[in-house]
Amino acid sequence: MGLDANSRARFNLERAVVLLLDGTPLGMEILVQVITGFGAKVIHRAFNPEEARDIVHRYELDLVVTDALAGGEGYEFVSWLRRSAIEPNCFAPILLTAGHTPAGAVAKSRDCGADFIMKKPLTPQLVLERVVWIAREGRRFVDCDAYAGPDRRVQKKGVPFGKGRRREDLSGKVGDSSGPDMDQSLIDTLVTTQKVRL
Repeated sequence: MGLDANSRARFNLERAVVLLLDGTPLGMEILVQVITGFGAKVIHRAFNPEEARDIVHRYELDLVVTDALAGGEGYEFVSWLRRSAIEPNCFAPILLTAGHTPAGAVAKSRDCGADFIMKKPLTPQLVLERVVWIAREGRRFVDCDAYAGPDRRVQKKGVPFGKGRRREDLSGKVGDSSGPDMDQSLIDTLVTTQKVRL
């Protein structure tokens, strides 16, 4: 998702309350610079999950950006926050950052309830695109025994115009029909539940 210069100029987190969780001073400084670059004035910093939990109990948050942290404590924090029932914070958008994002880390991020995982080093453009996407999409929140967080199903709108992103993607062009159209009675029998005798 690319944003034009006009979109970037209008984006402002001036009224947002942001929680940043990163275990290293350098990582925290980078997060602070990126978020303040978008106009954020109220930023709560936490260097470990205990400090972050204390902030969650004391302030209403609009955005959470957390690192995966050593030993996966960042994933555990996100899962705790989603299950905490501390409103409105348990519904806040959460961006998770990590130095490495193999498929297992992406799945873990999704399954703990984060909105996105972003690979370090972060760029302001990437963070901006993710925050804007979250704001525009407004995914429903799911809370069940196995999961709490934004709906993990992201709408698939087919292959992008032109060539797909993967080698095996088929062309998005639809060709002419190769045979006669099906009549409605045949379609109805295909989609109607029928008894089967065994």
